[in-house]
Amino acid sequence: MTDLSKQTTTTTRNTQPRIKRELSTVIAMIDIYCRSHHGRTTDLCTHCQELQSYALNRLLNCTYQENKPTCGNCPVHCYKPTMRREIIEVMRYSGPRMMLYHPYLAFRHLLDGRRTVKKLSRADSKKSITPGESKP
Repeated sequence: MTDLSKQTTTTTRNTQPRIKRELSTVIAMIDIYCRSHHGRTTDLCTHCQELQSYALNRLLNCTYQENKPTCGNCPVHCYKPTMRREIIEVMRYSGPRMMLYHPYLAFRHLLDGRRTVKKLSRADSKKSITPGESKP
């Protein structure tokens, strides 16, 4: 188990089921992408580790939490523009392949994508984080 996997396991113990599932999905997608594009066989390359760490941080600090829509349907873009482009590239490549490697996560992600997005209240929107910034 890598250090990041240990960190993720520790971090997700008190996390809601919806966010845990999103964390697993993002980890699986980045794993598929890195294995195919960077030729790694065990651990992620440095670049993909950084992207994964950033994505997990964004998910754990998501304003919506349990009511979170899929990132593609989310009205709040909490990623930095460069990281957003990278995660979109990863998801475009890995998304169709998820049915082969992680069919349960892929199916649940498709169902989650059909969720309606609830608008944030004023209090919640003030709590929302800006790109590149994490909650305390």
